[in-house]
Amino acid sequence: QELALLCGRMFSEESDKIEKYIRGLPDVIHGSVVASKPKTMQEAIEITTELMDKKIRTFAERETASKRKFENTSRNTQNQQR
Repeated sequence: QELALLCGRMFSEESDKIEKYIRGLPDVIHGSVVASKPKTMQEAIEITTELMDKKIRTFAERETASKRKFENTSRNTQNQQR
């Protein structure tokens, strides 16, 4: 009986930690992490890490594409001025 009470308390503490962790996440991934309903802190961290990596990769790809577009536009403008 004591073990059952202890396990219940431990689960409650784990879910409280998960909720607090999720509350502190940036808005851009908060909803996705909540929707995935992580059952452990480790799972919440792994989901968060994966989503943040995707966001960073997407941002970097957009920056690179934007930079290439700018460089091509600059090159075309220089060629037209000659």
